[in-house]
Amino acid sequence: MNAPAASASAPVPVPVSTGKIIAGKRGGVGYLGLNQPEKHNAISYAMWVAIAEVMESFRADDEVRVVVVSGEGGRAFSAGADISEFSANRSTEEQVKIYDAAGRDAYDAITNLPKPVIARIEGYCIGGGLATALCADLRIATEDSRFGIPAARLGVGYSYAGLRPLVDLVGPSRAKEILFTAKRFTASEALRMGLVNQVLPREEIGGFVDDYARTIAANAPLTVKACKTVVAELVKDPADRDVALCEEVVEACFGSEDYKEGRTAFMEKRPPRFTGR
Repeated sequence: MNAPAASASAPVPVPVSTGKIIAGKRGGVGYLGLNQPEKHNAISYAMWVAIAEVMESFRADDEVRVVVVSGEGGRAFSAGADISEFSANRSTEEQVKIYDAAGRDAYDAITNLPKPVIARIEGYCIGGGLATALCADLRIATEDSRFGIPAARLGVGYSYAGLRPLVDLVGPSRAKEILFTAKRFTASEALRMGLVNQVLPREEIGGFVDDYARTIAANAPLTVKACKTVVAELVKDPADRDVALCEEVVEACFGSEDYKEGRTAFMEKRPPRFTGR
């Protein structure tokens, strides 16, 4: 899988219900790889289901503090949903409901994971693939990556919930440009829009993402969780914000052993050793 090469040890495998998703963990970092490279990692129904399963296992695993999502093969993060199976799995009203629910569950599992998620993007990141990357907290891409939502060329409609992450990230004007034109945008254009956080040469992305993930994993887990929680509430409509939850996660930081460890390490001029408690 596209796990960083800086460490000699391989990720410890995580059980997955389909071979088209590869998952593992190492050094506080969980890895999920979309594994259908012959189809540019188009996401099948079984893959949507497995994404939610893997994210749930990472949620429950205290050893995992950060998650990296990538596409196998190097040609694509994901070209979107696997349209080739639609005639078999999405041809009736009941099938559509089941299929769409699996996709929503996968998106929600990534978005609502209380741990940071980094999307490592190499190559095509299109349609449902881009929607998946938008669920991550950070997106790091190679210079040759391409981004787009071809809905206007397919006659597909996107729901309120489906478009909100895009609009929250790039704003309404940029979102309209992406949607109205159905164009494929370069990595440099995506960076200017705010779709991605960093753009790197292909040969550098592995080490960069590795360092990024390990840096975050070394920080206080409760603080990182609190930051993710509060930011998620801030971008909601005011009436939907859970201010009490924000106060709760912040109070948990100040009442934690990690808060004491952080102060002690600072005074002793040494790296802190956080436990998440």
